[in-house]
Amino acid sequence: MNLTRRTALMAGATLPFAAALPAPARAAAEMKGAAMPGFHRFKLGEFEVTTLLVGSRPMEKPQETFGLNATPEDFAALAQANFLPADMSQNFFTPTLVNTGAELVLFDTGLAPEGITGALAAAGYTPDQVDVVVLTHMHGDHIGGLAGEAGATFANARYVTGSIEHNHWAAAGNEGFDAKVKPLSDKMTMLEDGGSVAAGITALAAFGHSPGHMAYHLESGGKRLAITADTVNHYVFSMQRPDWEVRFDMDKAMGAETRKKMLGMIAADRIPFIGYHMPFPAVGFVEAQGEGFRFVPASYQLML
Repeated sequence: MNLTRRTALMAGATLPFAAALPAPARAAAEMKGAAMPGFHRFKLGEFEVTTLLVGSRPMEKPQETFGLNATPEDFAALAQANFLPADMSQNFFTPTLVNTGAELVLFDTGLAPEGITGALAAAGYTPDQVDVVVLTHMHGDHIGGLAGEAGATFANARYVTGSIEHNHWAAAGNEGFDAKVKPLSDKMTMLEDGGSVAAGITALAAFGHSPGHMAYHLESGGKRLAITADTVNHYVFSMQRPDWEVRFDMDKAMGAETRKKMLGMIAADRIPFIGYHMPFPAVGFVEAQGEGFRFVPASYQLML
């Protein structure tokens, strides 16, 4: 195509008129809001492990939860060093479902039936498929999904918990325990430290957060995993400063000692762990670092 001087001048003359024409109307794309997946699945030997996000919510003034004995200056400095705000945190609630090949074993149930049933559905399961429900401890965000207005959530399940934990709350006159756990007593098996839930799933005493709080060690096909429940409540504050007191630890000194012992074991053995309140998908590794530990989120290690 030959562009003559006359053609170029005519084309240029039309530009002001084209600019004056109204632009075609376009609908603005709808804002979708922040989102995250509802489940995460990986293999552990012959087991299949699925973490289930049943809720997440912001928390103001995190020092009042994760650093009761820290100075405001030290707390703010640690937050800043880890690219976190010092005045807000985000809490996650993550039960774990383990398919052993013989049974579906659910660790904890979240805050309400709607959360756990929704997360199970997203992962491809129904509550009546769950064979075993393990309660790491009796705080409301772990037993809340056991039952609702429609009755027990897991109609076909047996239940497992630590004997010390169960007996403490049974004698405490606790409303949540009495409503959610007590009606299931005839289906409940009590464990001691080292007790077995199923082949390859062993209880580990992790007292302090609550009187009989339990963690669990999984082993299948030469692969290992720790489910630490609430031994560690925050991936920075409770790991890098394990001596910082946590508001929800019923025995704060024991909670700190248990935290250091458990994290030390996981770091030394170089095994992955799932923490109930870790950032979803709640799976990672532990590196010993100075006076504390560093959370290393799992990437593709558990896909190989």
